[in-house]
Amino acid sequence: MAGAATLAVPLVVLALAVALGMTLWGRGDLNRFICDGDCGPSHVIAPEALVLRDVPVISPPDVTAPGPIDPAKVEAAVRAELDDSALGPRVGFAALGVEGDTIAPQGEGAFAPASTTKVLTGFAALATIDPGTRFTTQVVRSGDGVVLVGGGDPYLSTKPARRVDDRVFQADLTTLARRTAASLKKTGTTTVTLGHDASLFTGPDASPAWEPGYVRDNIVTPVSALWVDRGVTDGIRARDPSADAARTFAALLAERGITVSGDPATAVAAPEAEVVARVHSATIAQIVETVIRISDNEAAEVVLRHVAIAAGRPADFDGGTAAVRAALESAGVTIDGLVLGDGSGLSRRNRISPVTLVEALGEARSAPRTSGLMSDLPVSGFTGTLVNRFATMSAARGTVRAKTGTLTGIHSLAGYATDADGRPVLFALMADRTDKDRPLQAQAALDRAAAAIATCSCGA
Repeated sequence: MAGAATLAVPLVVLALAVALGMTLWGRGDLNRFICDGDCGPSHVIAPEALVLRDVPVISPPDVTAPGPIDPAKVEAAVRAELDDSALGPRVGFAALGVEGDTIAPQGEGAFAPASTTKVLTGFAALATIDPGTRFTTQVVRSGDGVVLVGGGDPYLSTKPARRVDDRVFQADLTTLARRTAASLKKTGTTTVTLGHDASLFTGPDASPAWEPGYVRDNIVTPVSALWVDRGVTDGIRARDPSADAARTFAALLAERGITVSGDPATAVAAPEAEVVARVHSATIAQIVETVIRISDNEAAEVVLRHVAIAAGRPADFDGGTAAVRAALESAGVTIDGLVLGDGSGLSRRNRISPVTLVEALGEARSAPRTSGLMSDLPVSGFTGTLVNRFATMSAARGTVRAKTGTLTGIHSLAGYATDADGRPVLFALMADRTDKDRPLQAQAALDRAAAAIATCSCGA
């Protein structure tokens, strides 16, 4: 009997440890140990209420179903939080039931959205480009040399991804150099000149709507169809990302027995040029997921140009923003007051109404090819830009998915919450004259408003 008791003690301790570990994992408290912060979608099992179907299923009315939302109840739930003085005098709000027939707008006009702009960029990308599309970085022959041709892969890296779940990092210059060197050596070539071609994108590499110091002050990488590691080396953003990528590639070729004579030079490859080697990016759907989850400004601007190309427009800021507007109009989304100067939301001149944001989310949910945008949204307290938010709101942790938006004096949150009865409510919360001395309080007020929806019995 003593032996059985001795054995039982460690088993009980083990069971308690496993139970505690599962609880902490489910709450997201182990994120920093497992994934060094945001674990990303591959490590998160969203609560059942947050799982939306890729292909909406129309079912007969069910007397046990939560039913439609009541606009008055939703507005009442958020009223106190939106009156917080930290949010300032201009606050906008809109909510939409998933049936698409209920909306509760508050606040007039369009607001400076900050990074909730990416909701529209992501929607347009999935609506305009086949979600399985990949972008190719390749090396082609040009006379006695070769040209490194950028295909607009925002996540082209120097080395292969270290983690198998880094799905977005699927192309790298090390692999491309290995393939290029092997191909060249087969033809007896060991010395080449090297050009770099970033001509896929046109127009300015920085938006005229941005603050003048964004590039100069190392805040944003100039937009390019060819860069590596998002144009960043040791924390410094390249002023000429294409040339920087070419120099990195030249060094990788040298390590593999191919000498590059002279300095890499700007070039435009002939359309019929022989392909020496190539690598392919992640899919646009995977790219959009990362852009939305971590709010990647540079990648959002690259995606904007791909939207322009897919829509047959110039691959610049104007072409991209026009293509986003066209995608929204085609989907029937209200665009009153819409002003876009970029795809990331860095521009303080952007204007989007809360109604536009919730309708875009509603339209995204209703179509199979865009429905992935809903699951791309960060989960409250678990992933992306919400990983460190909602920490003190236990009822709302894991029950809200939303895209954040933050610039000095501007705070926004757009996504959806599942109310106390399991009723999904799309929402957009926007404030663009917040108290600049109380940014955390303004952010917390929007979090509390979203949490109020999550805990509300908002049925009609």
